[in-house]
Amino acid sequence: MAEVTQACLSTAGIRADEVLAVGASGMVPTLILLDAQGRVLRPSIQQNDARSQEEIWHFRAQVDSDDVLHMTGSAITQQSIGPKLLWLRRHEPETISQAARVMGSYDYIVYRLTGTFSCERNWALESGLFDLHRQDWDDSLLRLSTISRDWLGEVHWPSDVVGELTSEAAHHTGLLRGTPVVAGSADHIASAFSAGIKEPGDLLVKLGGAGDILYHLDRPVVDARLFLDYHVIPGKYLINGCMAASGSIIKWFRDNFAPNADYAVLDAEASSVAPGSDGLVLLPYFLGEKTPVNDPLARGVIMGLTLSHTRAHVHRAILEGIAYGFRHHLAVLAERGLSATRCRVSNGGARSALWKQVTADVLGIPLEEIAQHPGSSLGAAFVAGKGVGLFTGWSDIERFISVAGTVEPDMTAHALYRQLFDVYRNVYESLKGEFPRLSQAHVA
Repeated sequence: MAEVTQACLSTAGIRADEVLAVGASGMVPTLILLDAQGRVLRPSIQQNDARSQEEIWHFRAQVDSDDVLHMTGSAITQQSIGPKLLWLRRHEPETISQAARVMGSYDYIVYRLTGTFSCERNWALESGLFDLHRQDWDDSLLRLSTISRDWLGEVHWPSDVVGELTSEAAHHTGLLRGTPVVAGSADHIASAFSAGIKEPGDLLVKLGGAGDILYHLDRPVVDARLFLDYHVIPGKYLINGCMAASGSIIKWFRDNFAPNADYAVLDAEASSVAPGSDGLVLLPYFLGEKTPVNDPLARGVIMGLTLSHTRAHVHRAILEGIAYGFRHHLAVLAERGLSATRCRVSNGGARSALWKQVTADVLGIPLEEIAQHPGSSLGAAFVAGKGVGLFTGWSDIERFISVAGTVEPDMTAHALYRQLFDVYRNVYESLKGEFPRLSQAHVA
């Protein structure tokens, strides 16, 4: 981080005294353990890690899952922090015995910059240990997780100034000692804000390594199939769907079955295949699945293969399968009476014309692409500026956003995809009872 900061200052020709505030961003809810001296005890555990399945079942058996859902805004899933702490207690007792602090990724960055232990509000909420209504940690869930309040930092809104750059941090980063540091923001939240998702009905589809879909609300809506997040704007919320694997499946396919082809070549080949991939339907559950099925034992499936199918068919089926996953989230929102009034698309996959078109066709709605969208970095920088008064209102973010173009859906293709989406859903429902058996299929 220090080297990158120095390189950014040098490359951009920015003096240290021109940096008026610092913001950080990262994945949530990453789990990082520190000892009493502030040293990291083990590699972090990421949000899509599914090692704690038995602990999830134990956690659910000890509580009323519906009560936890409505209290914390999220169901008890592979993303929850409590079961992961139980897994560490059972499998790495030497490590957990030394632990004195638990925090998220950008909370750790803020700690290293300022020496202050803080907790940004979205890590707290997505941890599954925070009471959405009382705005405080729930002691019963903390006890079940075998930790206490003093393991956790004070909870802050993203733009709260929580400390200043220490002399040591200033030396390593090239910034000035005393520069204000804000609590920061979850990467997907900062990215959604910097894409202009700030009005009710705004929707963002993120075509990244994992697939995110975020829907803006002025009130909290709780559903066991989705996550609930705070917006960076106080008083506003985002319903968050997160698919464990999306672009990572495309990379897996390229690396293993087309190692000498780049993505543009695969897209060109798949563009010659008709919508529906000549009868292929793919389940994108290659890392289990988070929302909306919340099934860590789910597995990827390619259904309908024949000897006439080629790698072009499979590549297109992957894009379509990911898009069906996004459509599944829209179906859940529709059940709650929520529909998108404007949809934008971002992340690396937005550079693929085919992936964008397939997504628009499956969803049946236009997709606005953000020009040169920098992702969470812009959102984190704006939040830092807002924290020190550089911006008068949250709407000032529009100064930095422009739409590069709009991908219109092919409604003829959409009609076909509506039929195949039913097949997609039925494939999972038919096979979900077999996935646990596959997880146990190994040579003794």
